[in-house]
Amino acid sequence: MSSFSFIMQYIKKHRYRYAAGVVTLFVVDFANLFIPKMTGTITDGLTAHTMDWNGVKSCLLIIFLLGAILALGRFLWRFFIFGASRSIECELRNEMFAHLEKMSVEYYNEHKTGDLMTRFTSDLNAVRMAIGPAIICVFDASVMGIMIIFQMMYYVNVKLTLLTIIPMFLICIGEVYYGKIIHKRYRERQEAVSDLTDFVQESFSGVRVIKAFVRERAEMRAFAKQNQNTMNKNLNVVRLQAIVMPLLDVIIGLSSLLTLLYGGYLALAGDITLGRFVAFNQYINMLVWPMIACGDAINMFSQGAASIRRLQEVFEEKPEILDSPEAEDVEKIKGEIDFSHLTFVHRGHTEPTLRDITLHVPVGTTLAVIGRTGNGKSTLVNLLLHLYNTAPGMILIDGKDINHISLKTLRENIAYVPQDNFLFSDTLKSNIAFGAEGEDMDAIVEATQAACIHDSIITFPDRYETVVGERGVTLSGGQKQRSSIARALMKNAPILILDDALSAVDTDTEEHILHNLKKNRAGKTTILIAHRISTIQNADIIMVLENGEAKEVGNHEELMKKNGIYKDMFEKQQLEAAKGEQAAGGDRR
Repeated sequence: MSSFSFIMQYIKKHRYRYAAGVVTLFVVDFANLFIPKMTGTITDGLTAHTMDWNGVKSCLLIIFLLGAILALGRFLWRFFIFGASRSIECELRNEMFAHLEKMSVEYYNEHKTGDLMTRFTSDLNAVRMAIGPAIICVFDASVMGIMIIFQMMYYVNVKLTLLTIIPMFLICIGEVYYGKIIHKRYRERQEAVSDLTDFVQESFSGVRVIKAFVRERAEMRAFAKQNQNTMNKNLNVVRLQAIVMPLLDVIIGLSSLLTLLYGGYLALAGDITLGRFVAFNQYINMLVWPMIACGDAINMFSQGAASIRRLQEVFEEKPEILDSPEAEDVEKIKGEIDFSHLTFVHRGHTEPTLRDITLHVPVGTTLAVIGRTGNGKSTLVNLLLHLYNTAPGMILIDGKDINHISLKTLRENIAYVPQDNFLFSDTLKSNIAFGAEGEDMDAIVEATQAACIHDSIITFPDRYETVVGERGVTLSGGQKQRSSIARALMKNAPILILDDALSAVDTDTEEHILHNLKKNRAGKTTILIAHRISTIQNADIIMVLENGEAKEVGNHEELMKKNGIYKDMFEKQQLEAAKGEQAAGGDRR
């Protein structure tokens, strides 16, 4: 789809408002034509002594009525056209947000946040200008320009009109060439702004790391480089405008000079009256705006076209994770899970992240997954959440292929605590109730007590109304984790996934949380991913992942008897714990 077709589908939705705006604009421009004519009539009447005071009052009354029409008309065309462009901007922003929410995880791995933010703000603003003010400029540059030229020829003098509009044609030719150059430069500027926005967003998000590694000066230098690039791209646009706009003034001034010279000669020679010469000068001044509007329109259309293309790039990206034609809503998920020869390769990788995993997880089972970093633990639960596509038959829930369960049903029945414990910049109460139907305070307190965070929350000055900072930065790592666990428990889903969700809590708190989970999750399926064996040793099934393969499967006692990877990990962690206790004892002494 071309950029023109893309934006026209939105303009068509508001075609009546645009039509009303254009009609109103025509009335305003048409009424404008009569003011110089009335001024000329008054001048001629007073010069020739053919008009008395009553005649002057009649002309002034007409000018006043024309002024009232202009004032009302200018309000209305702004209301219709600017209102329509604002509505389209709002629709585009809503649709783009909804579209991006459907995109897969891989899309966000490959696209920077700052770039997407620029498309939401700067690019949408440029599009609004192209479908609002630019339309006004085009109408004035064409329709009003033609009407003024016709009135100049009809009311004053044909030769004088033809002579004075020659410079105007030079403007039109130059602005076509100008539009081609400015389009490319504006796109480069938008890309530079995107890079700068992304750099700033990333730097602010990672400010603690920057300070910890004393990299402030290095970041300032890197920012200065990005900022300089953005300034250079902006200057490329501004330099062109700095050349074009003064040239425009020169050509307009040349046209005015020709009017004064030749028009003054005609007035002195008696070919035109003084009143018509005055009116002609007013028409020339009125013609200046359509010429400037022509340049503004080309500028705004060029910028808008570049931005529309950038918006199209977002809309043309298709979600990878969609409901298959066979997918359907399931009335209720119980929580039985089967992995059948599960193999998965990440996009862009040649080696599988997971290899031939086969496992049956009955309803009400606690499954623990353990293994070294990078062995596919998080990938496994991401596949279970259908954040990535799997081949048919590799994952079954309640005996049904995961591809045949609608995404809405699947995710409504899974509560998930990710490694990155993301909290929104909102109250703790709203964050914890995020996945629930409402903010039932009793249920919130019950969930926070089970997650061992309630006692911490009630010590805050605003308790559950405490507003956490961006991404929950005002909380400690352990508080964020426990708040995320409480949020998941509020959902009370048949399947609960905790992806290394207890790494930031001490062992005593971990023990309490695991005890509460065992009690609250009775009869429901729970999946624990952890690095500490103390977290998962009481699980019903423990799966040890090594190089993406399920090397060992069983409970704690069974795996210890195998004298394999699990036992080796257990003994190493026990040794490290013992050394830590000895060191702590030495410090106390």
